[in-house]
This record gives sequence, structure tokens and C-alpha cells, in this order.
Amino acid sequence: MATVVVGFVPKPEGEAALLAAIAEVQHRGGRLVVANTHRHGEADPEWLAKTQAELASARERLDAAGIDYTVRESETDEELDAADDLVQVARDEQAALIVIGIRRRTATGKLILGSQAQRILLDAPCPVLAVKPE
Repeated sequence: MATVVVGFVPKPEGEAALLAAIAEVQHRGGRLVVANTHRHGEADPEWLAKTQAELASARERLDAAGIDYTVRESETDEELDAADDLVQVARDEQAALIVIGIRRRTATGKLILGSQAQRILLDAPCPVLAVKPE
């Protein structure tokens, strides 16, 4: 049974990734691991509340679709970030596929903030499907 891991954030790119992951699981006949990560001590309470509401909505969609799934929420410290966490979840779950949402960034944004997606693509132990919101 194939395991698909999806990186979930409460943004349009997270929604796009979730929808693509559901389609992949339905096509492959496996299970889905929804990974959500936030940095320890830096999470804004309003952002956490939004994330929890979005995760609840995602659970409802997954239940309605009859998907076998697990939600893994974690906090990272200074040495581990969301990209590292997602790659580690994929390793732990022996994932057949990672699904991530991406967004367009300016050249300056790429330079200053780095690219989580690029790190996932390079470090992933399995294929990565990158999707963008419509």
C-alpha cells in the first residue's frame, strides 16, 4: 500500500497540495499522511487557530472521500524547519510520494527567504509532486 505525504499549510498552496494528494491516494489506493509543522514558540495564536480550523475542514473532506489518513502536527526547533520535518515524515512513513504546494516568488524573496520547496525536492527520499493554486 503506497503512502503519500502532503505538506499542509493554511494557504491556497496548502489547499492545492491537499487536493492533489487526495487525487493521488485515490489513484494509487494507498493512505495519506497530512504533515503540518510550525516553529516552536513563534506561532501566532491567530495563525494557529486558522491552521486548526483548516485542518478540521481537511479532515471533513478526507472523511467524506473515504481516505485512509493520519494527521501529523509538529513543532520544530531552531535546528529543524518545515522542509526538514516534511522530509523526515516521508522517511518515517516510507512514502512513495510527497505532495507540496508552491507559489511564485520574486527574485529578492527567493534570495532572502530561501526555498523550502527546493530543499524538499533535493532532499526527499521519494518523488515529489509540486502543485500551484489556480
